[in-house]
Amino acid sequence: MRSMWKGSVSFGLVTIPIHLYAATENKNVSLRQVHESDGGRIQYKRFCSVENVEVPYSEIAKGYELDDGEMVVLTDADLDSLPLSSSNVIDVLEFVPLEAVDPLHYDRHYYLEPQKPAVKPYVLLRDALQKSGQVAIAKVALRQRETLALLRVHADVLVMTTMLWPDEVRRPDFGFLDDEPPQVRPQELSMAGSLIDSLSEPVFDPDKYSDQYREALEAVIEAKVEGKATTKPRAKAAKTEVVDLMAALEASVSEAKKARKPAARKPAAKKTGTRRTPKSA
Repeated sequence: MRSMWKGSVSFGLVTIPIHLYAATENKNVSLRQVHESDGGRIQYKRFCSVENVEVPYSEIAKGYELDDGEMVVLTDADLDSLPLSSSNVIDVLEFVPLEAVDPLHYDRHYYLEPQKPAVKPYVLLRDALQKSGQVAIAKVALRQRETLALLRVHADVLVMTTMLWPDEVRRPDFGFLDDEPPQVRPQELSMAGSLIDSLSEPVFDPDKYSDQYREALEAVIEAKVEGKATTKPRAKAAKTEVVDLMAALEASVSEAKKARKPAARKPAAKKTGTRRTPKSA
């Protein structure tokens, strides 16, 4: 794993320098968009809808669109001026029981590794958290975005889970919730409970499950490779510029005239020597 962020955990008056690592990774089979007939990759370009030209990355800013369609352009300088009080610091705010936090608020998960001088305070916080049976609620800024986070212990390592803000979790607004609930008979409830009991396990073992779609897709790809059913895209065609049709025609006529002139003056082309400049009178 490669560290993606370096900062510290602020725990009261204790500061614990740490490295941050993504705790999860996407195992989906990466498929590209290609031209079906020859396997050439489909490319997307940054194109300005106003000037109708391709825009280099250095000229791209961020914008916020208003309800009337007007655009507020925000530069890097505008964004850099915004206050991020917890920048590079995971600031512990309080401690709560894990069951008090609805998993619906969870976003992404990260491992925290202590920097060499900070192993002792790191272990202190880890062991204290584990003994208390609680988790820490913190605030942190990642990628210019401030967010709540949860610190807990997993496999003897501190794990930080970023959390959604309360207004980012949608309320379930469904019509059936306002209707009179249907009557569930005790026998039906008892049967549902029996089904739950029959499928219950004392612990969750994720290793007994697998991504069957991914495995089947990998098998299809492997079969095509073994059967030589692959396509090698042809070399890229020479880059062409989008030009005005009339201008292209005029340029073509000009080039055609130039190509014809040397043939008419072929004998004169045999002359050699340096052309002399006539003296001024």
